[in-house]
Amino acid sequence: MMKERVLELLWQNADAYLSGAALARSLSVSRTAVWKAVEQLRAEGYAIESVTKRGYRLCSKSDVLSEQGVRKYLQNPAITPLVFASVGSTNTVLKAMAADGAPEGIAVIAGEQTAGRGRMGRRFYSPADSGLYLSLLLRPQLPAAEAVGITACAAVAVCEAIEELSGRETQIKWVNDVFVGGRKACGILTEASLDCESGSLSYAVPGIGINTAAPAGDFPPELQGIAGAVFDGEKPPELRCRLAARVLDKLMAYSADPGDPALFEAYQRRSLVLGKPINILMPGAEPVRAEAVALCRDFGLLARLPDGSLRKLSSGEVSVRV
Repeated sequence: MMKERVLELLWQNADAYLSGAALARSLSVSRTAVWKAVEQLRAEGYAIESVTKRGYRLCSKSDVLSEQGVRKYLQNPAITPLVFASVGSTNTVLKAMAADGAPEGIAVIAGEQTAGRGRMGRRFYSPADSGLYLSLLLRPQLPAAEAVGITACAAVAVCEAIEELSGRETQIKWVNDVFVGGRKACGILTEASLDCESGSLSYAVPGIGINTAAPAGDFPPELQGIAGAVFDGEKPPELRCRLAARVLDKLMAYSADPGDPALFEAYQRRSLVLGKPINILMPGAEPVRAEAVALCRDFGLLARLPDGSLRKLSSGEVSVRV
């Protein structure tokens, strides 16, 4: 479409002016066609300035998600971003592609999810404009028992990307939540397919949902006091495109070797639960009180039960008791 072609040229010359005549010549169309494309982009939320005798400029303050914007900041050429304004679930879309043989490195990114999912079948709140939702297709050579390492890779990738862009500290609540300022700002759901012949993963799809800012009107009542966001005030320019690119680059790099000691150290250093009283939450069972003692090298959590015995957790959830 014409608007995508115009947007591509504006991204390539971000913060510089391109005249309508120059755009028209490059695209072999009329200046009127360029003007109509610009108006369509503005209607979608892109901040595009126009100055007489200078032309059009895509402002860096624009926070609209686009493939051009994500590609601008990506460093790994093996990653192919596919950006949508809204999907049911980025994981669902990408798993269908994986089942059809899509290659490693495909990323589905959205500004909204209408059927976002969390662990244990919970609904994942995914409103438009204030969040970043993405999934990356990986085809790791890992046994199924080590799939939790993919979630750890995603958690560290998110933490490092948030810290670099916001300057804020992050913490990881085992196994799949990232906290900023004492509140949950990111949830991770890793889904995978098993190759029954080899016993290894056919593919893994870590899905990541990040609250970049509080939604209009604040979080719903059931999430208030629990959910938080990366930014409380003014956000950096092109935040979601930059954040998506950094998370994807880091996740792709870490997933190449989930057993890397540097990954383990980075995860352990940000642990929210170690040394604290917790409740062990398993489907269909009553919460079990325990203390989080240590993180195992395979990212299992070692917990001490009230009778003094130790229990290794490799799945399920924990909550921190105050």
